[in-house]
Amino acid sequence: MKKVFERPKSLKATPFRYCPGCGHSLIHRLIAEAIDKLAIKEKTIGIAPVGCAVFAYDYFDIDMIEVAHGRPPAAATGMKRTLPDRIIFSYQGDGDLAAIGTAEIIHAANRGENITVFFVNNATYGMTGGQMAPTTIPEQKTTTTQKGRDIKLSGHPLHVSEMLATLDGVSFIARTSIDSIKNLLNTKSMIEKAFRYQMEEKGFSMLEILSPCPTDWWMTPEKAIDWMRDKMMNIYKIGVLKDKWKTE
Repeated sequence: MKKVFERPKSLKATPFRYCPGCGHSLIHRLIAEAIDKLAIKEKTIGIAPVGCAVFAYDYFDIDMIEVAHGRPPAAATGMKRTLPDRIIFSYQGDGDLAAIGTAEIIHAANRGENITVFFVNNATYGMTGGQMAPTTIPEQKTTTTQKGRDIKLSGHPLHVSEMLATLDGVSFIARTSIDSIKNLLNTKSMIEKAFRYQMEEKGFSMLEILSPCPTDWWMTPEKAIDWMRDKMMNIYKIGVLKDKWKTE
C-alpha cells in the first residue's frame, strides 16, 4: 500500500526554506503529484523567476531553469516552440507575473502558446519585504501601504485571470485556493487539467492559486488562512473562468 505521505518522485528531499505557513510548499507538492500521476517527469521543464517562486528549482526533481523577473512566459514560448514534445510550465508569483511580467503573460496568452502557467497570488511582494503588489486588495496593509491600500491613490487590485479569460488565444483559466482540504484537492485537479490541455495541444492554460503569506501579512499561519477566506477570497472569486474545451 502506498504511504499517504510518501514524497512524490518529482519532488526533492530538500530542507524547508519557506516561512512558517507559506503556501508554496503545498503547491510544490500538488504540482509534483500531478507530474507523477501523468507520467511526464522525464519530459517536463519548469521555469522559475525572481521572488519566493525562485526556490522552486531547489524542490522540483525535474529540469528547471531560472529566468529574469517577469520573463517566464517568454522563455516558455521559446522552449515550447523549440522542443514541442516537452511539457513546459512556469511557476510565478503575483509580483512577477502581474507587475514586471504583465506584457509577457498577456502576449503569450493572446498568442495561445501551448504552455502551462501556475500563478501564485499572495497579494504581496513576498521576498522583498511585503510591499504592495498589483494584487494587494483594498485597505490591505503592506510595508508601502501602512494605512491600507487606498484605491484613489493606488488603483484597484489587478484581476489577471479575468483579464486573460477575455483573450481568444486562451484555452483554460481557473482560480483556486489552498485554504482547506477541499480546495487543495480541487487545486490538484485543476493542475492536472492544465497539464493535460498542454499534452493534448489545446493551447494556453493558467491556474491562479490563492496562497497565504503569514510573514508579510503580519499574521500567524492560522490567522492568515482566516484572512484569505474572509477578505481575499471575496475579491478573488475561485472557480473556472474559461474552459474553451469543456463538454457538457
